[in-house]
This record gives sequence, structure tokens and C-alpha cells, in this order.
Amino acid sequence: MICVLVNIKVKKNKQKEFEEIFTSLSKEIRRTEKGNIFYQVSRDKENPYNYIIMENFKDYESIKQHSKSNHVSRVRKLFKDCFDGEPTIRHYDAL
Repeated sequence: MICVLVNIKVKKNKQKEFEEIFTSLSKEIRRTEKGNIFYQVSRDKENPYNYIIMENFKDYESIKQHSKSNHVSRVRKLFKDCFDGEPTIRHYDAL
């Protein structure tokens, strides 16, 4: 299993928009991606403009399919207006 952690900083006036887009995306991913095991966004309690996305996938092929999916491509454009800088993405092997 591959774990992916994504750190995102959201613009101050874009929190609600980001959360609405992400809630919809999460439902779509869980419903359609067989290789996705877990997909969750969480907001930092100390800094409400920072978020972390926690993702678990069966394998790297599942991550590739996720990255190329229509729903992810569609929201990438919407997210660009929400992000304050580039997200940091890290991959981990589950133990």
C-alpha cells in the first residue's frame, strides 16, 4: 500500500470554496476508484488555512489512474484559484 500526504495552504477568502470542491471530489474518488483505500482532507486546528490530504492507494498504478482521472483533472483547475502556493506531495510505503 502507498500512502500519499499532501500539504496545502489555501487563500484566506477561498476556504469554503476549497472545502466544497474537495468534499465533492472525495465522494467521487471513493465511489469510482477501485485502487483507492482511503481519501480524507483535514484542516489544521492551529492554522485554518492549512490542510492535509491523506490518501492510501493499493499500488502505484492506482495512483497513476487517480492522477489521470477526469474528476481529478476537472478540479485541478478549480483548486488553482484556491491554493496559496504549490502543494507539497510526499509518498510513503505503508508498513
